[in-house]
Amino acid sequence: MTATRTNGHGARGAGTSTDPVRYPESAPPAVRTKRAFVLLALTLVLPGSAQTVAGDRRLGRRALRTTFACWALLLLGIILAVTDRSLVVGIVTHRWWSLLLIAVLLGIAVAWALLFLNTLRLIRIPLLDRGMRPVVAGALAVLMVLTSGSLAYGAYVLGVGRSTVGSIFQSGPAFDPVDGRYNFLLMGGDAGEDRTGRRPDSISVISVDAETGATVTFSIPRNFQNAPFSEDSPLWEVYPDGYNCGDPCIINSLYTDVTQNYTDLYPEAQDPGAEAMMDAASGVLGIEVQSYVLVDMNGFEQLVDAMGGIRIDAGGWVPITAAEIPGTDPIRHYPPDGWIKPGVQTLDGYHALWYARSREFVTDYDRIARQQCVQQAMIAQLDPATLLRRFQSIAAAGTQIVETDIPQDQLAGFVDLGLKAQGQETRRLTIGPPDFGTPAENFVTYPDIDLIHARVQEMLAVGDPAAGGALPLERAGLVARVPEQTVDDGITEEYLQELATIGDDLTLGQLLSDNGECSPA
Repeated sequence: MTATRTNGHGARGAGTSTDPVRYPESAPPAVRTKRAFVLLALTLVLPGSAQTVAGDRRLGRRALRTTFACWALLLLGIILAVTDRSLVVGIVTHRWWSLLLIAVLLGIAVAWALLFLNTLRLIRIPLLDRGMRPVVAGALAVLMVLTSGSLAYGAYVLGVGRSTVGSIFQSGPAFDPVDGRYNFLLMGGDAGEDRTGRRPDSISVISVDAETGATVTFSIPRNFQNAPFSEDSPLWEVYPDGYNCGDPCIINSLYTDVTQNYTDLYPEAQDPGAEAMMDAASGVLGIEVQSYVLVDMNGFEQLVDAMGGIRIDAGGWVPITAAEIPGTDPIRHYPPDGWIKPGVQTLDGYHALWYARSREFVTDYDRIARQQCVQQAMIAQLDPATLLRRFQSIAAAGTQIVETDIPQDQLAGFVDLGLKAQGQETRRLTIGPPDFGTPAENFVTYPDIDLIHARVQEMLAVGDPAAGGALPLERAGLVARVPEQTVDDGITEEYLQELATIGDDLTLGQLLSDNGECSPA
């Protein structure tokens, strides 16, 4: 046997026996096959180690140093994710740090792929048995997809997220919590072809504890009148006694009113109508609303579909409203296009939209209760796993339907609060029936603003140690309209459709009186 040895760069020399790992020519076929899979495994687990033992040691050492650095950064990222989630989210969503992270992921993906190709050269496919050559080549291709392919896809997803964040969120200064809470106005806008301008038919204020993420939702009916404005609001000049011009001045018309007539009062605002709605909500609730999120209701179903649907427990039948019958006053509709049944179910985007917006045969307050339920279901079910699994479609839907003035640089902190909120119950209060008066008392036309402010403060004080502990649920307005276990009451879709066809609204109103009862499932 000829004795050989190698120098530090892998060149042959005389003086030692042949090494089958570095020189497989004289090794038996079984050893060559085993060597091939060992080199692939080394490149998978510890990139650079295959080159160190069987190829260019200088390249191997450089690759190993990079590998150890990457493992250290990954370990640091895991530690930070556990100890400081907002910092990690801040890096991922920051316009420059995220770009750097994308470049790093792509660089690692390319380098890892090149190491696998170099490993293929070290394996020396022609030395393998014919039957093993495609097996080894296939294994290498699979490993490249799992490693470099996954990193490249991660960079792509991060790029999509970076683009989405840049499209939705604004650049601007961060704002501090007020009395320990962040207050956001959430509006569901509807700008259909049969409407003049956009009208936010769904109006809610989401108040989030800045430390714990505990969330309270205040829903303001669309037909709320006499909304007051504070003296520092630009609208104080126009409506010093509140938005009080009668039926034309229901609160959801304020958005269109300001957009068409008073944009000069908000010269620096990108959306004067939304700013005006924040001023009105602040006056109604007696708290400072700091930012807004406007969701286009026509695109809402895309977001729900992107999530894979939302799961709810519906307490009663909900009609899918058909088109208006021309020439009817008051307006009437053709028989419903369909019905959403009671019970636990997963709603796709189309049915979730109608579940949230239908008010036929019932009151606006039943619709508000269902809207609150849909909001809770989305918060509960848009968890990190769903977000990661469906990120691309959710991001694409978000850029089409969401408008907000939340600063991009503050997004990380709010995402962290959102994660904290998921483990807690969202408390809710409607500024109207059933929490204030009855429909017959017309509370939303002549509201008691002082009473509203007092009840809002009670809601915010629940569970707050600084406020003296929790208040009784009944006093705080926390008795939610949650359905009991659904039972078969004998009502069928065919029977409801027949009542709608003959115009028996009275019976339908009685049968559907429980369709505001709902809870996330």
